[in-house]
Amino acid sequence: MTAQPAPGSRKRIRKSAPTVRERVEAARMKAEQPKKRPLREATRPLRRIRRPQNRFTKGLAAALRPIGRVLRLIVPSYFANAWREVRQVSWPNRRETWRLTFAVFIFAVIFGSLVYGVDKVLGELFQRLILR
Repeated sequence: MTAQPAPGSRKRIRKSAPTVRERVEAARMKAEQPKKRPLREATRPLRRIRRPQNRFTKGLAAALRPIGRVLRLIVPSYFANAWREVRQVSWPNRRETWRLTFAVFIFAVIFGSLVYGVDKVLGELFQRLILR
């Protein structure tokens, strides 16, 4: 006989952890949403500041305006994209960090010894064959 669930109780459903593909799709959907302009909100108080109006400052402002527009578009998106990439990194724990550091150290010692050995052998050959 199979056990019958008590009346009024529901079957328990376990939700599995999202897969890598599901996480990427969720991040892509989030990235496609319209973006807010936090820089515009942050600089709102500065727009009320009155700037001195003379011919030099007006000419300088007109000359630098295209550069400012390009920087306003590029720089905030660069930092936002960089932060998004940093959040996607899976950082190693302390034990794994030490293990990988030790592996790099061992590799460097072995490779350095190999280069030293080849250099020594070629140096001896050069001394004996060419500089007799």
